[in-house]
Amino acid sequence: MQQKPLKRLEKKITIENMWIYILSLLKERPMYAYEIRKKTKERFGFNAGQVTAYVVLYKLEKSSYVEAEWKEKVRQRKYYRITESGEKLLNDGIKLLENLMGKIKAKG
Repeated sequence: MQQKPLKRLEKKITIENMWIYILSLLKERPMYAYEIRKKTKERFGFNAGQVTAYVVLYKLEKSSYVEAEWKEKVRQRKYYRITESGEKLLNDGIKLLENLMGKIKAKG
């Protein structure tokens, strides 16, 4: 059984900050929403709720961090791709996390 503080931390750095995981996946290639949810589970080990993923994608698109385009392959799907400002946000987020981890690991 996981301790409450650890469980809260896990939720804060996964579901509540899902944008960084989505941008990381989209840096590789454009994807549609269901594919993003599936890859999030495979790569990062947590399930993003269907509604959560769509809400985050909507907010990222509204803020111009991702762009969407309808494409028809097997069936018509909305594919998302990261924009230049999205890549900058992702890189800034990674730097922030790396800096924070360095401080946490630092010895007095």
